[in-house]
Amino acid sequence: MKGVIFDLDGVLVSTDELHYQAWKQLADELGIVNFTKEDNEKQRGVSRMESLEIVLSKGNTVYSEKEKEMLAEKKNNYYKELLQELTDSAVLSGVKETLKFLKEKGILIGVGSVSKNTPVILEKTGLLEWIDQVSCGLDITKSKPDPEVFLVAAQKLELPCSECLVVEDSAAGITAAKAAGMKSLGVGPFYQELGATYAARGLNDVHNWDELLA
Repeated sequence: MKGVIFDLDGVLVSTDELHYQAWKQLADELGIVNFTKEDNEKQRGVSRMESLEIVLSKGNTVYSEKEKEMLAEKKNNYYKELLQELTDSAVLSGVKETLKFLKEKGILIGVGSVSKNTPVILEKTGLLEWIDQVSCGLDITKSKPDPEVFLVAAQKLELPCSECLVVEDSAAGITAAKAAGMKSLGVGPFYQELGATYAARGLNDVHNWDELLA
């Protein structure tokens, strides 16, 4: 392997709580009082519009496509406001050590995230300096499990897909990696259920990088 492409949220950083707060604020405004953190878990690894559908499914109102786009934009504005307070405390355990290790090995590092806020998050958490290329919601038209975000990342890194390892915490992300012809490392609370090539609870639990990169 010559490159490692990381998903962002749940892999490098944790902004789950910020997403939940923003969706909850929108849900409350719409009179949806039963939007829970369990519902928020279902939004892991899917697009903003798909996440909105999860929220709206908790209510009874039918919205037009234009109204849905406005609601999704409203949620994103709430989220961006919350991001202004983001610091490197959001970086997950083992991330900086892993990025340093990979850099020293001469491995190219990419980020593949459907979030359009990826550059801001990387900058505010101090991770941008470690990243060679970013593929995010600003570059793509299809969300995971479509492989587009990883294909764009490989293209930006100027590497064939067979030379890239994807690190993901969602089933949709692992499916996307497989569709792109890339091996994968599943991490996070559901790492054993993702169907990845390799699995570990978190980056600080990965002790076989030589095997992963072989």
